[in-house]
Amino acid sequence: MEETPLADRPAQAPAPVDTASPDAGQKGLWALVKEALHGTEQDLTRLPLGRAIFLLAVPMVLEMCMESVFAVVDVAFVGRLGAEAVATVGLTEGILTLIYAAGMGLSIGATAMVARRIGEKDAERAGRTAVQAIGLGILISTVLAVAGIVFARPILAALGGSPWVLEHGVGYTRVMMGGVVSILLLFLINAIFRGAGDAAIAMRVLMLANGLNILLAPCLIFGWGPFPEMGVVGAAWATTLGRSAGVAYQLYRLVRSNGRLQVRREHLALEPATMLAMLRLSGAGMVQALVSTTSWVVLVRIVSTFGSTSLAGYTIAIRIVMFALLPAWGLGNAAATLLGQSMGAGDPDRGAKAVWLAGRYNLMVLGSIGVLFFVFAHPLLRFFTTDPAVVEEGATALRVFSLSFFSCAYGMVITSAFNGAGDTRTPTLIDLGCLWVLELPLAWVLAKPLGLGVVGAYLAVPAAFAAMSVLGIVLFRRGRWKTRVV
Repeated sequence: MEETPLADRPAQAPAPVDTASPDAGQKGLWALVKEALHGTEQDLTRLPLGRAIFLLAVPMVLEMCMESVFAVVDVAFVGRLGAEAVATVGLTEGILTLIYAAGMGLSIGATAMVARRIGEKDAERAGRTAVQAIGLGILISTVLAVAGIVFARPILAALGGSPWVLEHGVGYTRVMMGGVVSILLLFLINAIFRGAGDAAIAMRVLMLANGLNILLAPCLIFGWGPFPEMGVVGAAWATTLGRSAGVAYQLYRLVRSNGRLQVRREHLALEPATMLAMLRLSGAGMVQALVSTTSWVVLVRIVSTFGSTSLAGYTIAIRIVMFALLPAWGLGNAAATLLGQSMGAGDPDRGAKAVWLAGRYNLMVLGSIGVLFFVFAHPLLRFFTTDPAVVEEGATALRVFSLSFFSCAYGMVITSAFNGAGDTRTPTLIDLGCLWVLELPLAWVLAKPLGLGVVGAYLAVPAAFAAMSVLGIVLFRRGRWKTRVV
């Protein structure tokens, strides 16, 4: 990727910086909440920082909550079918990490490029960029969907699936893989809206998709009313149908939107040069996401060697953890959008101040949640399963994972900030070092040779997150991200 100082490019006058409370003394909290949920029409590059972060973070946090609800809803209902059914969901989620990696990687590139164009006040190029991102998403997701459907059974076997999973759970996996296009586009188009600053639209998309999933899941799993009783496969159909409805609404808003970004008929031509530039930018993002998500897959494989009860407890615990971490990523996404738009407007220092402020907010949020998870681990697990052994295993995992919340608060925001600036290589290298070089070997050594069992595998997670945060802070302060041009 080309690197030239931003100082060599035309710049607008710097926006006033205010890192005080979100309302900046001009609006009450409730008025700001309503504006954030409705969608602000103000120029984010000119607003005081505290208010800009608040207006972006509120819908982004809710969007991330809605994304995590997909997995939580599945486990909540499937948990009534037994540990083997829950294990099916957990192993399939391991396969889907490849899809999430592709979606997150493309999303990183789309957010960075769209945010930069919006910061430059070039809505025309922003619309064309959105089309290229969607085209790439469709091509990649189609290939992944076909491969996932064809190889579902051998992949489940390689991940340690039990005979029950290979006999009864493979249908769940195939339906989920058949819906890969909707998964990827849901990630990608919401990233486009976030990059444009239209976070409220992305939030409403996930609310629609989750609402349908929540309504359909019990009906299709247990056969309520006129619906057939499909068991664990019904959970897959409910999720896929809900996500597909969300994608339909996304496309409608892209065409009809009166927000910052609109796709018109003249934007629909594919531009190979733009697609290639986005693919180069997203390539490191895909590797970054793949490194991060596959570390969980390998951890699942280590945990599965201790039996289905441990795997079921881990699966429920990790869903609860993701429910906390994804909203925290919402603050990171807000910082990334502000940083990208600030760089487009020629004021990277404003973007850096937004990152540190968002990190402080994230520390308060995650720290509080971590304490609650540690104290109330058993009641939280009992909400998802009545099996005492699974509750005990899951509570242990949840308490260990919650130890990482304080250390990773700034790290999560800074990782998003690097990506928002178009510097996807730095966080990729951090993830490689901390997850593949540190976390996974440490998990195996603690669990097996040192004899700590499944708890040893869990303890590697907070150690890796602490290392990631320290490295991220040091490298962000060096400021090389300011030279990135996208």
